[in-house]
Amino acid sequence: MNVKKILVSQPRPTSEKSPYFDLEKKYGVEIVFRPFIKVEGLTSKEFRQSKINVPEYSAIILTARTAIDHFFRLCKELRYNVPDTLKYFCVSETIAHYLQKYVVYRKRKIFYSETGLMEDLIPIIAKHHKETYLMPVSDVHNDKAVVLDNNKVKYVKAVMYRTVSNDFKPGEQFDYDMLVFFTPAGIKSYTTNFPDYMERNVVIAAMGQTTLEAAAAAGLKVDVTITPETPSMASAIEQYLKKAIAEEEKAAAKAAKAAKSKATPTKKATSTAKKATTAKKATATATAKKATTAKKATSTAKKATTAKKATATAKKAADSKK
Repeated sequence: MNVKKILVSQPRPTSEKSPYFDLEKKYGVEIVFRPFIKVEGLTSKEFRQSKINVPEYSAIILTARTAIDHFFRLCKELRYNVPDTLKYFCVSETIAHYLQKYVVYRKRKIFYSETGLMEDLIPIIAKHHKETYLMPVSDVHNDKAVVLDNNKVKYVKAVMYRTVSNDFKPGEQFDYDMLVFFTPAGIKSYTTNFPDYMERNVVIAAMGQTTLEAAAAAGLKVDVTITPETPSMASAIEQYLKKAIAEEEKAAAKAAKAAKSKATPTKKATSTAKKATTAKKATATATAKKATTAKKATSTAKKATTAKKATATAKKAADSKK
């Protein structure tokens, strides 16, 4: 298999139950976690320039744990005490549970999508259409905001953190067979840090429409992405590895068949030669047997002649005595 070392441009999972670790064990690949980007929070002074007044909003749309961290950080810096009545609409159950870091979970009005998809959060938001929604985001907006726009959800995007390139150090080892991206900023960092590496036959995996578009704009061919059948990046990578192994096994079987086909004429020639040798030996044996038989017949004839002569001589001798 041509993929032995994979770079996932995300922080290393905190849980050992991550599906990425299962891929390492199952397929014998090495997975390295190294973000191409890092997140920097806006200062309270920078945030005030946006003219957004957080207390004016009754509900928060949360799409990432990073958004939760920077929302509560800024609220603290702005000296805003988050009220118990604030409603939280989370894109997944995992993100909803992360709120326990900042609030008493059971005492808050927290809603989330059962599937982890923003599309499935829309019906829940629609039931609370009277709320005023604020959505903490990065300076690089993601696909989830597009879903809200397409469904005409009234909300305000509040840039609370920014993504910047996590530059690689000179001489830092970079010998990967597959690169996995999750943001357009990661694509930009890659093409900036390693313009020559793009010429290598490296497998590119990308997740998210904006990331796919950034890859296409950079001239990168995306080989792996999520699909309805493989909804997570880990499952999409596994599907690719399975296919690569199957193709290698097919190629190996084809090569073995070709080698066997080449060996068959030689085998036939050897068999023919053996048969010819056997026939030759049989002919020689038969000839030898015939010669032996002829020799025996000649010997018998000579003996008969000698005996006949002896009889004739004896007869003459008897006649002379008479």
